[in-house]
Amino acid sequence: MSARSTGAPAGAAAAVTPAPAGRMLVLATVGFLVNFWAWALISPLGSAYRDRLGLTGFQQSVLVAVPVVVGSLGRIPVGALTDRVGARVMFPAVSLATVLPVLYIGLVAESYTSLLVGGFLLGLGGTTFAIGVPLVNAWYPPARRGTALGLFGIGMGGTAISAFTTVRLTDAYGQAKPFLVVAVVLVVYAAVAAALLRDAPGRAVPAGGFWRRTWDTARLPATGQLSFLYAVGFGGFVAFSVYLPTYLGNAYGLTPGDAAFRTAGFVVLAVAMRPVGGTLSDRVGAVPVLVVAFAGVAVLAAVAAAGPPLVPLGTVAFLGLAALLGASSGATFAIVGHVAPPEKVGAVTGLVGAAGGLGGFVPPLVMGAVYDRLGGYALGLVLLAVVAAGAALFTRGPVARSARTPDA
Repeated sequence: MSARSTGAPAGAAAAVTPAPAGRMLVLATVGFLVNFWAWALISPLGSAYRDRLGLTGFQQSVLVAVPVVVGSLGRIPVGALTDRVGARVMFPAVSLATVLPVLYIGLVAESYTSLLVGGFLLGLGGTTFAIGVPLVNAWYPPARRGTALGLFGIGMGGTAISAFTTVRLTDAYGQAKPFLVVAVVLVVYAAVAAALLRDAPGRAVPAGGFWRRTWDTARLPATGQLSFLYAVGFGGFVAFSVYLPTYLGNAYGLTPGDAAFRTAGFVVLAVAMRPVGGTLSDRVGAVPVLVVAFAGVAVLAAVAAAGPPLVPLGTVAFLGLAALLGASSGATFAIVGHVAPPEKVGAVTGLVGAAGGLGGFVPPLVMGAVYDRLGGYALGLVLLAVVAAGAALFTRGPVARSARTPDA
């Protein structure tokens, strides 16, 4: 992993001014947010679907995790396409395409199978992360990318909006209402993005075919290292954001509304800490931020595994996890803009983002299986503690050495 900075072409740097860069950052962040709102619509309703359809804990876990898989793997081609055609095309296109599964789930899907199909297609909304990162990266100079990408990461707050509103809208107006609201918001955003969004002047366009470029990107040492770190940091955030309502309901007997509200608090704190992680990385380096964050996650996951009372110790543990996972996500992507060639930022983002999303897919399945077999979640949280400790050591060792090695 190289410590050097690579960004937009020199001609682009001269043409970019702070005002348009700021507008593009806002537009990208809003697009990320509304698509993540759509991506997270199933999770708050997981308990309702379980009760209505008589699902097991594992089936419920699969249902809430399916959008994560597609949203993760889909980042690979979407990131590559963004490198090729630009975010100006991709943001409106993906936003409009996400409307279809949103309406399908809200108006048509009734059985478990149909909900799985809808969730699979809904994963498209999660791919917008791989559109926004190369857009923001191209508009900002290396010294400001950590902060800018951290602010872009606020778009993760779409999951908090879903947690705050989905159950309430469903209880007040029926099961279709949250899906109709999100569909309208997506259409409005797509129209605004088509009119106002612009790629950075002189944007680097890659040469060669998709498969060749993807293979070349996957072979970069930085891609593998950052993929692991993001799988732990962002994957942990995604896992909690989709499964915490189920966990709180089963472990502490909370109602769906109360569990969704507390999950929203978790998401808001994680989102708020993402730009903090990016800014700290700009100032002191990403490696120290990541080491501290992952070590803290290991400690707090062990505390949560002990099954403390929800108030106050359990709440402190989970909010601490939110803060550290959010900061680690911001720190991880503070590195991408420095080590990836300008024409491959989208491709690297796609692969690393896919790893992060897949990191969020596995834990809900493990937690559901553990709960079905053991009647509790302690083992799953112990595994998180072990993985986080391993990530801290990996960052302190191989990642730190690579970051000091030019042209790695």
